[in-house]
Amino acid sequence: MSQIIYRQLDPIRLPLVNKIYKSFYPSGKAKRDETIWVAESNNSIIASVRFKTIDDIQLLTGMLVIPEYRLQGIAYKLIEACRNQMNQQACYCFAFQELEVFYQKSGFQTINSENLPNNIKQRFQRYANSGKNLIPMLFIDTLTSECMSKNISKH
Repeated sequence: MSQIIYRQLDPIRLPLVNKIYKSFYPSGKAKRDETIWVAESNNSIIASVRFKTIDDIQLLTGMLVIPEYRLQGIAYKLIEACRNQMNQQACYCFAFQELEVFYQKSGFQTINSENLPNNIKQRFQRYANSGKNLIPMLFIDTLTSECMSKNISKH
């Protein structure tokens, strides 16, 4: 396998991400107001993760790895690549139930929908009412949390 590069997408390349969505997840679409990170192999985008800033928080709005690259750890590494961004503001996601464990391993914790900030709580409930089986999650940087707990326990 060739080297995989993880980086924030230059907005001029947005149509390339949308081409992938059209091919592999037609109901999804990257938008200009989102921050998008990608994984690239041989100058081709093979995965993307999208974040939308809503007031003072961010919402992970979608992640896609093209089928032939799935189950190779690319999604984990892509989350790792944008960890600094996810630590700048509270970062939430609405995970499909079958992806809950993946997101937990990536640093998200399952939360009660009642604990969602009001500016995304209605969005979550709209999705849930439409029949989507989603789980609200909050990113907790385990590396930062471990360091903080070690520092606290020293005092």
